[in-house]
Parts: sequence; structure tokens; C-alpha cells
Amino acid sequence: MTIKRVIILGATGSIGLNSFDVIKNLGSSFQIVGAACHANVDELLRLAEEFQVPNLAVSSKRVDNGRITFSGPNAIQSLIMETEADIVINGIAGSPGLMPSVWSLQRGFDLALANKETIVMAGPLIRSLAARTGAQILPVDSEHSAIFQLLRREKPDEIEKVVITASGGPFRNTPLSEFPALTLEDALQHPTWDMGSKITIDSATMGNKGLEVIEAHHLFDLDTEQIQVLIHPQSCVHSLIKTVEGSYYAQISHPDMRIPIQNALTYPRLAASPFGDLDLADTDLSFQHPDPQRFPLLQSAFQAIRYGGAYPLAYNAANEVAVKAFQELKIRFVDIAAVVDATLQKDWSVTFTDFSHILETHSRVWTQAETEVLQYMEHN
Repeated sequence: MTIKRVIILGATGSIGLNSFDVIKNLGSSFQIVGAACHANVDELLRLAEEFQVPNLAVSSKRVDNGRITFSGPNAIQSLIMETEADIVINGIAGSPGLMPSVWSLQRGFDLALANKETIVMAGPLIRSLAARTGAQILPVDSEHSAIFQLLRREKPDEIEKVVITASGGPFRNTPLSEFPALTLEDALQHPTWDMGSKITIDSATMGNKGLEVIEAHHLFDLDTEQIQVLIHPQSCVHSLIKTVEGSYYAQISHPDMRIPIQNALTYPRLAASPFGDLDLADTDLSFQHPDPQRFPLLQSAFQAIRYGGAYPLAYNAANEVAVKAFQELKIRFVDIAAVVDATLQKDWSVTFTDFSHILETHSRVWTQAETEVLQYMEHN
């Protein structure tokens, strides 16, 4: 029996913990050969003991512990470069996840990608790198995993559009008049998913859906007219495709991140799973168009795709800065979209030549977005 060797990045976050759970269910055909976290050393050590993980990395600091293989700022790179694996699960949050994706693909490892920013920041270069090394990019976001599975079953020239679903977050029915007073605690009350703070806030603004629109554009070679977003509060239909004669085909399952993680790990086959069982007889499915006034970041993402160049990267970086400022109580919830819009008003029409160019541009956008945050702090 062939054993698939797995590295888990972001091992102590929600994607990482779910990945361990999936591998426990899949059994002895998978071996976790490496795991990395940012700072939660105790949890990493607990997981390593339970799953007998030989190589461990902690990226936030130097760790004087003989069980930790690599620590400090270069720990994740060392883990990837010095560990033999077949697939890497990238569950790192935000722009720090880009270079681990690059290193994984450079090694020729398949990439189970939960880090949206990898594709949003560097989609064309990432796909080119994967093509050169023969590595597969396997989406782990539930929406893109669904699209990936659906597109495998249809002829490209028969597809009219893809539909990405969104829960609508905690504010899908909140009166617009109440938005200026929304608090951080309000934004963290997601009605469906249990996720980290950053992505939960992104769900409240639908900034995450904007990132997913950009990601779908790059991953599946779709223009903006071929991508639609619908709010689906039940979060059971993860995405749909519409074929040219008007039929819709959907991927429907219980909302559980372990399903797309497992599908990425077992690709190109599907494996039995206890996670996704859904009784359709007891399930109501509803859809609605997102309100552009309620979710302005969604329209900004479509605009960033149309502008091209570094605008998708700018959208992501500005959103990261704005969400961080909101988490630190420096700006209001409604200022997140305003900071992103103000940043996108600058000229980001550049053509990327390599990943260092992307990182340099990301730094410039970050500085610009921090300047925009100061403007809104002065008005609060």
C-alpha cells in the first residue's frame, strides 16, 4: 500500500486541526511527516505526540525544545525544504501563507490550498510554477473545492458561469442604519462556521467572498461575467455551475470543512467520509442576491479583477490592514470597506515578474493602507 506523506501548515488553527481529524479517519494510508504553527507550541507538541509527527516547526520565535525541529523566522521554509512529502496542506492565514505555497510547489509537492491569499496575490505566477514542477493545486476552501469537483464532470465549453455561495455572515439582515454602531463582538458572531477572527470578520463584510471571486478568476480562468455570488444562509450548497442550456449543478453537503480537506488529500479519488451526510428531506435551501450597499467589498473585488495588475493584491493587503485596525478597535466596522476603496484609488497597474516583486508591492500597498487607516482614525 502506498502511503501519502503530508505536511500541515497552520497546524493548530481550524484548518490544521480539521486536517488531523481527517487523517485520523482516513487511517494508515496517510502519514503526517511535518507540522508547523506560528506560536501555539503546547498544542503542536500535543498533536505531534498523538500522531507521531517527526518534524515540527514554530515560526514566531526560537524555541529551546529538542522536540521542535525548526524554529524562528525561517522555520517553515526549512521544514518544507528538508522534509520529504507528497502533499502540503497550507492552512496559514493571510499573506504570510504565500511563500510557503511557493516553497511547496518548488519542491514539486501537491498543494492543498486553504490560503486564499496565495492565488489572490500571485495567481498567474503560482499556476506557472505548478505547471513547471508538475504539482497539483487542490482547493480546500469549500466553495472552490466544490467548483473544482463540478468542473471535473463538465466540458469547459458547456459552462456558462459558476455561482459562489456565501452565508451572508451575521449582518445579512441587519438594518443598514445600525452598521455604524456594529462592534467587534458583533462581527465575530458567525451564524454557521467556527473560524478564526480574521476570516470571521471577512465573512461579515463579505471581503472573504471578494477574495474567493478573485481566486476563482485565477484558478479556473473565469472572467467577471462568468462569476456570480449568491447568499445562501444554510451553507449547504457550496457552489454551483450553470451550463449553457440553463441547467444548474450543485455540490451539496453538510457544512463541514473536513469534506474539502479530505477531497484534496485523496484526489483524484473520493473516499468514504462520516462528515458530510445531509438529510435533504429536512433541509430548506434559499438564495438571494447580495446587497451592494451592505457588502461594498464584494463589488470592489470584481473591480480589482477588471483593473488587473496589482489591484487584486492591493485589495487583499488593504483588507488585511483594515481588518487588523478594526480588531484593534482603531476604526469602525464600516470603515473597513472605506479603507480598501481609498487604497484601490491609487495606481497599482504593475506587471509582476517574480515573487520578490509581489512581496515588495505588497509592502507598498500595506504602507498606503495604513495611511488610509489614520485618516479614518482621525474622524472617529
